Amino acid sequence: MRLPTWLSAHVAALRALLVFTVLLGLAYPLALVGAGRLPGLRDRADGSLLTADGRTVGSALIGQAFTDADGEPVSRYFQSRPSAAGAGYDPTATAASNLGPESVLDTLAEDPQGSSRSLLSQVCARSRAVGELEGVDGQRPYCTDDGVGAVLAVFRAGGLTGPATRVVSANQIAPATPFLATYEGVAVELARPGEDLVAAGGLIVPVRGAAPDIPAVPADAVTASGSGLDPHISPAYADIQVARVARERGVAPAAVRRLVAEHTRGRALGFLGAPAVNVLELNLALDEALPVG
Repeated sequence: MRLPTWLSAHVAALRALLVFTVLLGLAYPLALVGAGRLPGLRDRADGSLLTADGRTVGSALIGQAFTDADGEPVSRYFQSRPSAAGAGYDPTATAASNLGPESVLDTLAEDPQGSSRSLLSQVCARSRAVGELEGVDGQRPYCTDDGVGAVLAVFRAGGLTGPATRVVSANQIAPATPFLATYEGVAVELARPGEDLVAAGGLIVPVRGAAPDIPAVPADAVTASGSGLDPHISPAYADIQVARVARERGVAPAAVRRLVAEHTRGRALGFLGAPAVNVLELNLALDEALPVG
């Protein structure tokens, strides 16, 4: 007996549903679970968890902060790169800040809760803090000495091309001192919280300053990764931390550098990516080989 056309179509659809349910809902997941049990893949499938003193302290695949209860860096440990994932390294909120190169102007409100820092000011503040912690020059181009973006809002008599009539240090408020005393013969003012300098007609002018072309603080020390979970830092960032870690642990810097070298991975396949240092693995090795006290 030949089935009606409409019924044949429904039967064919049901068969396809059953076939794909078996293939993609059962066979494929079971195959992946089986592959995850193979030697060499088992550890990654289980999360690459690391233990110390019989307890799990983290994953080799997910970064974490090495700070105290007040959020201050623990000096005996290498520090990770910044994170924009939730409150920091939150796997349930993995994300970047979504701020780009044009994010140079802070939002300054009367209520501090309504204020927000531009990407430039975040980078400047982090570079200054890292410089102070590691005893290196924390200066960066387009940054003020007090760690915000060196940006002016310039008001001109002719709109775009006339002489400057008013100049505001757009990211500095009282009691700071303007990073420039004058600009084009006009005294530089501090910004006033709540004032929209762009809407008022100010032209935004970043000022490079006298910082070196290649900052002592590397880029990964002041910028978050795209996922916010990167467990690695660059060898350059690790290098500027060696002196502090060695001092806090009372050992020679050469001993710390040896451990850094042991925990530095090369480029994937010899040419992809860049060398990197796994921070958690390095800090665990420090506690084992060079314990404090």
